[in-house]
Parts: sequence; C-alpha cells; structure tokens
Amino acid sequence: MLRWDLQAGRRAVLALTILLLSLVFAAVVAQAATTIAIVGDSTEVDRLLEQGYRLEQDGRWGEALAHYEEALRQYPDERSLRRRFEHVRVHYDLGRRLADRSFNEAVVRLPLDRALALYEEVLLKIEGHYVEAPQWRQLVDRGFEGLQIALNDPEFAARNLSRAGANDVAAYRGELDDLRAARSLQTRYDARELVAEAARLAELRLRASPTAIVLEFLCGAANALDTYSAYLTPGQLGEVYAQIEGNFVGLGIELKMEDGRLIIVRVITGSPAQEAGIRAGDHIAKVDGQSIQGLNTDQAANLLLGEEDTVVVVSVITAGHPPRELHIRRRRVDVPSIDGVEMLDPAQGIAYLRINCFQKSTARDLDAALWRLHRQGMRRLIIDVRGNPGGLLGTAVDAADLFLERGLIVSTRGRNVQEDYTYAARAGGTWHVPLVVLIDGDSASAAEIFAGAIRDHRRGTLVGTRTYGKGSVQGIFPLSVEGAGVRLTTARFYSPADRPYSRVGVEPDVAVHTAAYPSEGHGLPRKRRHDAILDAGVQTARRIGSAR
Repeated sequence: MLRWDLQAGRRAVLALTILLLSLVFAAVVAQAATTIAIVGDSTEVDRLLEQGYRLEQDGRWGEALAHYEEALRQYPDERSLRRRFEHVRVHYDLGRRLADRSFNEAVVRLPLDRALALYEEVLLKIEGHYVEAPQWRQLVDRGFEGLQIALNDPEFAARNLSRAGANDVAAYRGELDDLRAARSLQTRYDARELVAEAARLAELRLRASPTAIVLEFLCGAANALDTYSAYLTPGQLGEVYAQIEGNFVGLGIELKMEDGRLIIVRVITGSPAQEAGIRAGDHIAKVDGQSIQGLNTDQAANLLLGEEDTVVVVSVITAGHPPRELHIRRRRVDVPSIDGVEMLDPAQGIAYLRINCFQKSTARDLDAALWRLHRQGMRRLIIDVRGNPGGLLGTAVDAADLFLERGLIVSTRGRNVQEDYTYAARAGGTWHVPLVVLIDGDSASAAEIFAGAIRDHRRGTLVGTRTYGKGSVQGIFPLSVEGAGVRLTTARFYSPADRPYSRVGVEPDVAVHTAAYPSEGHGLPRKRRHDAILDAGVQTARRIGSAR
C-alpha cells in the first residue's frame, strides 16, 4: 500500500499525471430532484444553486462539480450545495468510467464470478483499512442509487441496455426496489449476495451484462465513502503511479473544461506541447480533425492519448487569433516537482523556488535546488506551494525536515493502530535560511503538511490565503483482478500543534487580498509582476532578513 494524500481538482493532466481532484471526491446521494426552486430574492446560495443547475441541465458535469466544490468552500455547511455536489459527482464519475478504455474492456472481458470477486475484494479492503467502520447498508444503497442514475444515462443504455425496452427497464427498477427493501445487510457477504442477485436479475430481465451491473455497485460503494476514496480503473491506477514517479507519455499539458471549451491550464516545461508553441490559456478545438464540442474533459483527453513516438494533430486557438494546426509527437515527459528556481533580488539575497507537487524525487530535488541557490548568494528564501495539490506524505515530511532540526512534523490517526504514526524531524542536514512560504486555497494535503509544520514551529512566515483544508491520508491498494485498484482514506492527519487540517486548512501569517494590492511589481522581474501574493512574500522576506 502507498500512503498518498493527493488533493484531488478536476483538471486532466495529459497522459496523465493524475486527475487533480481538486478536486474532490464525495459521497453519492439518493435520487436527484428534477427541479430547484429559487424563491423570492435570491440569496448568494440560491444564485450558486441556480448556476450549478444550469450546468447540470446542459450535462456539463465536470464544470458543475467544480462549481459546487468551489461553492462548498464558501459555504461548507450548506446542505443544499452538498446534495447537488454529491449528485453531480455520481454523473461525473459515471462519465469518466464510460470514457475509460480500460474500464470498458473489463466490462466486456470479466465474467460474472470474477466481477463479484473484484467487488468482494473492494469490500474487504474497506473493512480492513478504511478510517471508519463500514456501514454495509449505506454502501449497497449508494450502489443502488448510482445504478438508477446509470440506467437513465443514454451512453450506459446504449452500451448495456440495447436489447431492453423502456417497460423492461421500468420493471427492473421496481424489482430492484423490492430486492433492496427485503434484505438485511449485516456483513460484506450479505452485500455480495445481494449484488449478485441484482446482476443476475439484470441479465434475465434486461439481457444486460451482469458484470456492468456489478461494477456500478462496486464504484458506488468505493466512491461513496468520502470525498477522496474511489475505485481506480486500471488506467486510473496507472495515472496515480505516473504522478508518483513524475513521468508519463503524452503532450505535457493540463486541461480543464470551462464554458464548453477545453482550456489549457498549464504547459509542462520542456514538454512536446511547449516546444510546439502551446501556452496556458489557449484552448483546443479539434484533435485529429474531431471536434471536442460536446465532449467532457476525459473524453477529450482520451483523444490526445497515444503510444510514445506517435503524432497527434491538434487545432489550437489563442484568444484573438485564428486556429492553428499543430503536429505534435507524443513522448515521455518528466514532470518537475521543483521549478522557477531563481534569485529574485540578488542584492538582498532573496531566492525563490516553487514546489509543484510532492512526488518521489521532491526532497532530493529540493535539496539540490537549495545548494544551487546557496552558491548564488541565497540569504532568504521564498518557497511557493500555491496550487500544489499534494502527493506523497513521506515526501512532504522529508521536505519539511530540510528546514526543521527537531520536533513533530505531522501525526496520523486511523481506525486501526497501524495507521497511527508520528513523523519527526531529524537534526542532520537542516537549512537555517530565513523562510517565507506562499500558500493559497489550492495548496492542499501534503502542501498543508509542509506549511503547517513551518507555521507551528515558527520556522518561517506564511503569506497568502487560507489553504484548501484536506486533512486525510489515502492509501492506494492494488487489486488482484484486472490490474485495478482502490484509493481509501486510511487516517486523518494533524499538525505539530495537534490542529486538524480537514475543512480548516492553514491560515497565513500575512493575509493577502489580491484585489487590494497594486500591480506595479515592487521591483520584481517583469515576468513576476501582477502577483500580489509574491509581492507580499518578497516584502516579508526583506523584513525578516533585516530583523535578524
């Protein structure tokens, strides 16, 4: 098992480092309401619900999910937003599965007995490792609810219900309800038998693949546990490992869907996409002549995937310019966990670097960058973890250990005692340079462990905005069937001062409201201008350096 605490956002990194869940994975909900009433003068919550529901009506599930996630960050206790978020996640996850080649191949290839064995293995992992004792009735109910949504989905129906009429499906729904109500669920064996019966009933009544039914129950159970637990198809498990290793085959771009357009959020340094002239903010209109109109992020991303050394033709649009066709050769891309290493103010010895994520090589790469800056005259250091979604827990500990001589860095607590750990600093190899850490609302999980340790030990000054607030550790468990896996929350983590992170985050010492800051740049290099948080970080570095 790998101990992993990636904050998952919902941007697809091609070929792919991983879906950054910011954002998120949450429990599924029961049947969705078909309307949302906005009564009288709309409050802000009403406005957010209305905006989200428009996205739902258009089937823009990825955008709707991101919308509700952001809304919940503003109103974390608002149940109406939570319900919509949970419902949308079911649709989003279903769309991802149906766009996943490895999942579709498993539906065709797996016989019923092996699909049931896979389901039972997932339940066994939940029983043995999940942070809370499983509620079998709840997990099976979520599977039923997810299956009901799948039965309404046109693509799921086209794949699995082509030989069933509307009356057949309606009758099956009724039998499912009866089956659900009649059974007592005390153990995972009870759950398996109930799911087996539902699958055989689908084969009999609908002439549908029983494996497809079992896999919907499986995904419903795993994805319903909490925001971050999920079933991983073989393809998704491979993406997780690529994220950990920091390399993959592809173009080297990070994507999101926004207003029906496939926007390029980030271009990895040294990647084929960068060499082809693609820049952040561009959007993709066609892939190999096929329009991306109407596709979700995963479907569009799949068009860009391919074997190493093959060529894809991408139609890219830059604002204010006509589309341009680019022929780009896919190749192995190394994702730098550390970049932007430079001296911002050589006269005062103010150095800067950015930690993009916490992968296997991060602590080693960070130490190498520090020595490079030391040779250039570093006397103060700014570390930027804004937008850092997390990564490996142990790597975050090792990174913090570079700046702490002693003391607790983070502790974890789980349902099982083997998940209770304390991670402490070692005295050797500590850097004593005055430190500023830049944070924002997208700094999450491992980034919060790093920032929280620096804060609680008063080792440096945190500048920016409150972090995301992800306070749980996930384990990645490979499964014995089909090369799939499951990501489960196994523990929650706490700061050195025993503060929880979940839904709390890390508050900055110097809060920056970006709209209130001027954009002249405060003498920073031109490429760094208009960055209020970085400007404040430089000013803070100047103050703490002169105070020593």
